Amino acid sequence: MAKEKGHKLVAQNRKARHEYTILDTYECGMVLTGTEVKSLREGRANLTDGYAYISGSEAWIDNVFIPEYAQGTWTNHSARRKRKLLLHRDEIRKLEAKTRETGHTLIPMSLYFKDGRAKLELAVAVGKKLYDKRQALREKQDKRETARAIARANRRSG
Repeated sequence: MAKEKGHKLVAQNRKARHEYTILDTYECGMVLTGTEVKSLREGRANLTDGYAYISGSEAWIDNVFIPEYAQGTWTNHSARRKRKLLLHRDEIRKLEAKTRETGHTLIPMSLYFKDGRAKLELAVAVGKKLYDKRQALREKQDKRETARAIARANRRSG
């Protein structure tokens, strides 16, 4: 059987970009059981409530929902168990230093398969205040309106 190539997105945390200011991102592997991988290959996962933390010299992710595999037996996994993240020691040290700063947290951004291996995009983020969220929405809306106005003007002149 030929090995998979490319990038297949399984789940994305869209809410994160609205709730947090993303400072830096890291790609990491995850320690998964067989039924978790099979469930992910079906495209089933939810990152919304997930968060990561550093414990000792290891990185962990908790509260990421990977539903039980439908054809699984007694070997099935629990849906919200904590999972170990695979990062280099230097990256773990950097992440630990960044999360010690006030307000900084680690959140999962996306879960995908890269060349057949499950990967997680982990972000160092700072929570946005309500007024920051409103300002971001206003800027997005203004950009959309200007793009529409330009498109209308181009249609009239063309």
